[in-house]
Amino acid sequence: MKNNEIQGGLHKSVINWYPGHMAKAKRLMIKEYKHIDVVYELVDSRIPKSSKIANIYDIIGNKPKIIIMTKKDLTDTEMALRWVKYYENLGAKVLLVDLNNDEDIMQIVKTTHELAANMQEAREEKGLMKKDVRVLVVGIPNVGKSTLINRMIGRKVADVGNRPGITKGLVWLNTKHNITLLDTPGILWPKLEPREVALNLASFSAIKTEILDENEIAVHILNKLNKYYPDKLKERYNITPNSVALDMENAYEVIARNIGAIRLGEIDYEKVSNKIINDVKNAYIKGVVFDHEL
Repeated sequence: MKNNEIQGGLHKSVINWYPGHMAKAKRLMIKEYKHIDVVYELVDSRIPKSSKIANIYDIIGNKPKIIIMTKKDLTDTEMALRWVKYYENLGAKVLLVDLNNDEDIMQIVKTTHELAANMQEAREEKGLMKKDVRVLVVGIPNVGKSTLINRMIGRKVADVGNRPGITKGLVWLNTKHNITLLDTPGILWPKLEPREVALNLASFSAIKTEILDENEIAVHILNKLNKYYPDKLKERYNITPNSVALDMENAYEVIARNIGAIRLGEIDYEKVSNKIINDVKNAYIKGVVFDHEL
């Protein structure tokens, strides 16, 4: 990779990524709408704007909803809480959670039953018994839907993986909390634009890195660290931040020397880029939020 290639700006092309199982799932969700009492919309708290589903209200209408901001243990808590307040000011119920934390799971359960209280009271007034709350679980890939479902059920029923596109269809699942969940595949909008959104998603494994150039993703990560988390850039890579713009050629050379990615005087750019991407994927770089503009 040449110097001008890693220093260049973002491409203007539009990325299309909308697998058939996602389009089918969207149609089925609309069909199941009348059976839904509450919606869980999961977003990654490190990209709380980029990971939000475009036009979600086309699917869920005015159903009671909880925005569940996941990966609390990996996020910049101060910035994530600003997003919590932002969505709450728009009228949403928002929970910032670590899905591996029992107290956070029980907070989701409690909030679900609170949102369903009016529905249950209406049933009682008609002489009907209370019923399990039916919850639609939606979100883009890799925001934690399967982890949430497994934790609420108490056993593994949904595949979990740090990669997009695991769940393929819709299925109703009973939990131990008087809540029934409708699992869905990760839903993405047909066009990932602006480019910033696509790069944010790729940085946190919400879309497959093959869809974008891996060098571009890695440069995006370095630029975000330089702009918002210069201490992490210095700590992880021993790269001195620059308030104007990061010298990418120098940054790649520093990292390449640290990981032994220079051969015959040439930098192995692909190896360096993969290192940067995997550092985020494997949580060696954490405590970050890439969406800073509310």
